[in-house]
Amino acid sequence: MTNPRFAALAFAAAIAFIAATMLIPNDYYFSAAYTVLQFVILATAWNVLGGYAGYVNFGSAAFFAVGAYSSVFLYKAVHPPLIVSIAVGTVVAGLLGMAVGYLTLRLRGVFFAIATLALAVVLYTFVVNWDYVGGARGAYILQPKDLPFGLKRYIHVLYMAMVLMTAAALVIARTIETSAIGRGLAAIRDDELAAECAGVPTLRLKILAATVSGSLMGMAGTTFPYYLSYVEPSAAFNLSYAVNTIAMPLIGGMTMWAGPLVGAVLLGTVQQVVQVTVSSEWNLLIVGVLLVVFVTLAPNGIVGWVARLRRKR
Repeated sequence: MTNPRFAALAFAAAIAFIAATMLIPNDYYFSAAYTVLQFVILATAWNVLGGYAGYVNFGSAAFFAVGAYSSVFLYKAVHPPLIVSIAVGTVVAGLLGMAVGYLTLRLRGVFFAIATLALAVVLYTFVVNWDYVGGARGAYILQPKDLPFGLKRYIHVLYMAMVLMTAAALVIARTIETSAIGRGLAAIRDDELAAECAGVPTLRLKILAATVSGSLMGMAGTTFPYYLSYVEPSAAFNLSYAVNTIAMPLIGGMTMWAGPLVGAVLLGTVQQVVQVTVSSEWNLLIVGVLLVVFVTLAPNGIVGWVARLRRKR
């Protein structure tokens, strides 16, 4: 399937899914679906750099928080429409990804991973001391009362936005994977030195991947303040974002666009069920257990395991 056809199918499926789910009377399901779809975007974004190029990023929460606090800043400054907040937060996080990539992607292996972790710590300290966006005490965001399309709750607006953003993230990830850019990133992942000798513009491709990855992570965070109506640094920079964003592609499979989707839907759904039936404190334990199980039994993830079964037939 060509990428334009895939894009048309993805957005058509997203619109049909929105229309069908709007018949659900319980708002909890929209909230749970919003969270799961948020992780789909984050896992897909991480995989663009971590899965395709093999560069592990521990700073996912930083890019997510940049998107969230871009919305807070705009809300306090001009009260823009939601779509403007999404666009601005995506661009700001993408520019951060480009800058960080240019400065750190000359490092390899554990050195790059440590640099991205340091980024999250630096940005957290900066936000905690920035009074305009609430600082350590956090900031309140009032949800608009005038809702489009005759919707009854603002969670419906956020859910619709998240479904469409998820479709966009999957289209971008698949387009990169099936293009010359994806083949270049795969060469970097397999053997970067050999790729350089073969003429692959490794630094340029890595910076591009970091930019796309950062922008998608920021996009996932732009609606977060509106979802909670209140955001504080410890929530935006939560450790669970960094852990889940890495675990979901590992469980689903890192070499294909569908891997993060499968992993995020599986792990995100399990966490939502456990959060309601037991306690959210169990979520990180569940992540650890599933990681051990899948890394042991299916080191290439669920998608890789299924592909291997198909080849044997």
